[in-house]
Amino acid sequence: MTTSAASSRTVLIASAETDLRSRFAEALQQAGHRTLEAARTSDLLGLVDNDQPGVDLLLLDLGLAGSEGVALVRRVRDDAGSLPIIVFSGSVSSADEVPELAALGVTGYVNEHSEAQQILPSLAPHLFPDSFNRRSSPRVVLAIPVSYRVDNTIAGALTLNISKGGLAIRTMSPLAVSTKANARFRLPGSNREISADARAVWSDRRVGMGLQFEQMDAGDQTAVDEFVDLHDESDPDASRLI
Repeated sequence: MTTSAASSRTVLIASAETDLRSRFAEALQQAGHRTLEAARTSDLLGLVDNDQPGVDLLLLDLGLAGSEGVALVRRVRDDAGSLPIIVFSGSVSSADEVPELAALGVTGYVNEHSEAQQILPSLAPHLFPDSFNRRSSPRVVLAIPVSYRVDNTIAGALTLNISKGGLAIRTMSPLAVSTKANARFRLPGSNREISADARAVWSDRRVGMGLQFEQMDAGDQTAVDEFVDLHDESDPDASRLI
């Protein structure tokens, strides 16, 4: 399915990995979006300069700048102001980078290993933010791997978003409402595996399902709470530029 010209977006994909750029570019182009690619820092900075209007979203591999990923985001901010930035989650080198990236206005993370059919659902909230209504509980758009276990059956998928109380998961085989499961995932930049006993509270084969946390370790809950607080765009006191 393609988008109309009015809803088409221009997405800049910045990574030294040719396969990564090509996979994301192909998925976006097939949906009618325009893509630009940057394989080097100099290419990226040239394309986001204020004299080059029209980029709607930046997908950024922090590894493009070696160990200076946060500094690269800062340079992009200096040149491109409020351009929405999504970071490839695997390029976050440590948990210490996450609050710095949040302060610089990084709006979300996407799994660089996403399969073609998962790319557009993961990016849709960033491509069309006005179409995604926020609920009373703050949610952060996040596409990371998650596994969930029901009895002796384990399945894997990608998250759509996370809140302090649960996860939305992209899957074509959602659990029935009220089904209990154990979900496990790692937040960007962290080696901590979070484990949560949860229950399916909504289920839709066209979209996926929502898992509501029912029980988790206090340290895991704190990690989730802090991550959501750092990236909650509805918080007027959050330290962010966009």
